Amino acid sequence: MEPDHVDEIISAWRVEMPEIAGLPLELAKRTALLMSAFDLAAAAALDKLHLTQAEYGVLATLRRVGAPYRLKPTDLTQALLLSSGGTSNVIKRLVAAGYVSRQADAEDGRSSWVELTPLGVKTAEEAVRATTAAHTRLVSRMPDATARALSEHLRVALAAVEEGVLVHR
Repeated sequence: MEPDHVDEIISAWRVEMPEIAGLPLELAKRTALLMSAFDLAAAAALDKLHLTQAEYGVLATLRRVGAPYRLKPTDLTQALLLSSGGTSNVIKRLVAAGYVSRQADAEDGRSSWVELTPLGVKTAEEAVRATTAAHTRLVSRMPDATARALSEHLRVALAAVEEGVLVHR
């Protein structure tokens, strides 16, 4: 294959600091660039719906849990890998926009539920379709066998690194 931007970065580091110019840096750079491409595509789709990535994360998470489309804020925080303060700010914006409501938990007075409103369900579904279409356009640029192999290789890689890094048990 032709050298790419990451190859140029690695080559430069081989001159400056050869001890860091290896496979870990290559993987980090390539996965970061791939993630950036997906994020940019999603952000463009979400911008048309006037949603941020964080707002989309909450809406999509609530929609995928099924009816009645509700979770506790702590569950949203864990699912989205956000801080509790960040989650709280996103929820406030979504309440103000009419996409979610907050209700006290009848069984635990210290807790509440965050639930999609009918407008929130509609918006979540529209946003999921829009981001999926944007991601599909990116994936369609590569051979199907490459995309499938990449997905499987990433599954193995994530299983090897996520415990204790992304998932704290």
